[in-house]
Amino acid sequence: MSATPLPSRRLFLGMAAAVPLAMTGAVTVGGQVASAATGSPYVMCYFTESRAGLGTNYGLHLAVSTDALQWMPLNQNNPVATPTLGEGGLRDPFILTKQDGTFVVMATDLKGTDWTRKSQYIHVWDSADLRSFDNYRLLKLHDMPTHTWAPEAFWDASRGQYGIIYSAVNSSGHNVIMVNYTTDFLTVTSPQAFFDPGYDVIDGSLAVGVNGVNYLYFKGHNSLTGAKSTSLEPGSFRQFTSGLAPQGGIEAPILAQANGTWYLWGDANAVFYAWQTTDLSTGTWTATDRRVYTQPLNTKHAGIQPIPQSVYDNMVAKWGKPAWNRLKSYNFPDRFWRQADSIGRIDQYPFDPYTDSEWKLVPGLADASGVSFQSISDPTRYLRHSYYQLRLDANDGTTTFAKDATFHKTAGLADSSWSSFRSHNYPDRYIRHYDYLLRIDPISTAGAKADATFFVGF
Repeated sequence: MSATPLPSRRLFLGMAAAVPLAMTGAVTVGGQVASAATGSPYVMCYFTESRAGLGTNYGLHLAVSTDALQWMPLNQNNPVATPTLGEGGLRDPFILTKQDGTFVVMATDLKGTDWTRKSQYIHVWDSADLRSFDNYRLLKLHDMPTHTWAPEAFWDASRGQYGIIYSAVNSSGHNVIMVNYTTDFLTVTSPQAFFDPGYDVIDGSLAVGVNGVNYLYFKGHNSLTGAKSTSLEPGSFRQFTSGLAPQGGIEAPILAQANGTWYLWGDANAVFYAWQTTDLSTGTWTATDRRVYTQPLNTKHAGIQPIPQSVYDNMVAKWGKPAWNRLKSYNFPDRFWRQADSIGRIDQYPFDPYTDSEWKLVPGLADASGVSFQSISDPTRYLRHSYYQLRLDANDGTTTFAKDATFHKTAGLADSSWSSFRSHNYPDRYIRHYDYLLRIDPISTAGAKADATFFVGF
């Protein structure tokens, strides 16, 4: 939401390489201090957008994870709450665990991508359990002729109040990070400039009280940049890093800690990147392997929060698991299985129709101990091999089709924590990609093993 490129916001919190996001004691997550035991599950809130708009929805979506690496969308990736006031849609949701253990949900009041809209409000819900969302309201943060983008909140112990930070245009004509204070998310103090480096900045994400220092990452000049302060006072933060971005720019930073490792996430046109460091004070980051995290389907500008196991269990019980899976390539982790013109292939995420990448893994048509890949968008059709190439065809009921469409899941040939799929009727052959097309081949070389290894997720 800015006049600059890449106008969506906060990214989901995924984590990295063999380091689970499991917290011990009191740690800072997304601008607040949250206490979670090792192995705590997590909730992510987000809205959805897809390239051609087929998966776009400006309601509140939730996903859960036991490791904050691989996420499971709830409610079949449909919204669990939809704004009815203001602009009638949301962007940039954020969940805060309050001091009493209940939750508050905040979001930008905007439906779509018309950045000229200037709502002075944010959407707010209260929730005891993240299954019901109560006391829905608009909360006005200022009277200025400007927007109120990407709200995030933190507990300021010295004030005994919560701070709500967000992006708005100041009197000098550029975006700054503003702050209001509140005790109840019903009324707020007058707005103040929280961070203004003299140029356009949006999307603030805080890490509070890290060895006596507070860190703020933000989008500026189409990159993710860090500032720090020994206090949380408005105006006290000073920039201390240069910008971090892939080619083309990035936005929507999220900071999170996992077992002594810090992660910085950003959104580059709906593709999420992550970096990591063991010491925030250095301002130096190393890219995180994309194999170890997977963003939920069509997610945009998300927030993350550790939750009790009971909250996780009750959320899954209410909304259930997705009826579909997605399969990610091991050696091209930015690509997923899909069908295009009935041909099986791996393509770069994101794409539309996004349903081309959703598969229901059902008992094998020829052998129930195996698996067949049923199309979600057309349940009469299955992936089968024909002349060794995979294609999507209607089940004709023949024994040949059943055998061609049946595969046996094994430990991944390149990584045993992933999966490979052996052909039922050509047991010396496995599904692999070649020139991005899916086919079955004998596998012997290290490269072919990597081609034949996939992650089954959502």
